[in-house]
Amino acid sequence: MKKSENLLDYKPHRNALFPWKIGKNGHVLVVVEHKGLADKLVQVLLKKPRYSDIELDDLGSFVWQKLDGETTVYEIGQMVKEEFGEKAEPLYERLGNYIKILHENKFIVYKNHSNE
Repeated sequence: MKKSENLLDYKPHRNALFPWKIGKNGHVLVVVEHKGLADKLVQVLLKKPRYSDIELDDLGSFVWQKLDGETTVYEIGQMVKEEFGEKAEPLYERLGNYIKILHENKFIVYKNHSNE
């Protein structure tokens, strides 16, 4: 992201490399495959699973389901505000940090309004 661009204008979408499902409690579970050399060793030696489910909280699950590549971060923020009210505050600071973390970990890809 360039300095002159605004994160709120981006249209993030989920990375297809990370399948997901809804757990019994209604939270999103993002499935992560452990496939590096060290991961393989741990799987064999310590009987660790090849796949792990990362469970998102209420807010994270809500946001995850809105990451469709068509909805801007700003619009997602408005939906979060409507759904969670004061519980989501400080809204855009939290949402921006969450979106950046998802992107840094390659769970999402950005789509900017200027390069559709």
